[in-house]
Amino acid sequence: MAQGDLSDFVKGERKKNFLTQEDLARMTGVGLRFIRELEQGKPSLRMDKVNQVLEAFGAKLIPGSIPKGDVNES
Repeated sequence: MAQGDLSDFVKGERKKNFLTQEDLARMTGVGLRFIRELEQGKPSLRMDKVNQVLEAFGAKLIPGSIPKGDVNES
């Protein structure tokens, strides 16, 4: 799942379930600022907290292969 996909997923699921950012923060036990940063695509977030939010929608982060061409070449 790409970074934009994650933020789009959370925002989409939140709206589909008629939740405000405040509602989601309260029900998942994370701060409102964290929800806002997650939905805005902040590049560095605590994985445990991301999974805490995703769990509310029956999802979680898992390792996966990166398609060729998507890897940053240094």
